[in-house]
Amino acid sequence: MRESKSEVAHLRQQIELTCGAMNQLMSGYAITARHDIINHRYSVLSNYQEQLEPLVGEQEAMEIIIETYNRVVH
Repeated sequence: MRESKSEVAHLRQQIELTCGAMNQLMSGYAITARHDIINHRYSVLSNYQEQLEPLVGEQEAMEIIIETYNRVVH
């Protein structure tokens, strides 16, 4: 159980970092970021969601992604 909590915490941190990078790509100095780079970040988030699902369930994994994205990117 402790290992899964640690893995969830690690994935949350990675999601936060990915969303922060997306925010910079879409609004920072790199506002002219290429579409394929932004799409790649969305793919990374999808991968993190898939990794979270066995640990916290499908619904919770989706909520973690959405909450973090909304907080960091918007």
